[in-house]
Amino acid sequence: MGYSQAQKERTHKRIVAIASKRFREKGLAGFGIAELMKEAGLTVGGFYKHFDSRDELVAEALSDAFGVWQRQKEAAESGGHSLSFENLIDDYVSDVHRKNPGAGCAFSALAPEIARSDKRTRALTSKQVKADLELIVGLLPGKDKRARSRAILIFSALVGAMSLARAVSDESLSREILKTVADLLKHPA
Repeated sequence: MGYSQAQKERTHKRIVAIASKRFREKGLAGFGIAELMKEAGLTVGGFYKHFDSRDELVAEALSDAFGVWQRQKEAAESGGHSLSFENLIDDYVSDVHRKNPGAGCAFSALAPEIARSDKRTRALTSKQVKADLELIVGLLPGKDKRARSRAILIFSALVGAMSLARAVSDESLSREILKTVADLLKHPA
């Protein structure tokens, strides 16, 4: 008895969701196809029924991980928790985000690895960075002609701060990095 198309689509989505989380936790090279398929309850051979290559999986998994802010904005517009500039920063530099890279921002978890990825993955990344910058510009208080430049600085500071906060072994230094960047972004001198 074969898989229905609906079953295949559900399985495909499950594989992508697992890969999205594990890549952010372990890195693009730190989690292999065999581990992924085992976690999904499938055989390695089944991988190629869903993907032509590992690069295709990476692109889909990152695409799944991207757009967190956009989803928060859409939820806010549908009557959910409002998304403000301050909320965006506080959520990004939170302890929950720091301790759960698998559910967090793909950029702070994987930027150096994404830079070495194939053209498709880098094109998806470029598109997402542009969308995130536009979202930040839309949330900035006191918009001016330098809003895009400020958005680039803010996004870069957030990603860099989270990357550093996760890299250090000193818990108090990790928290200090995040708190300092958040304070300076919300209250520039």
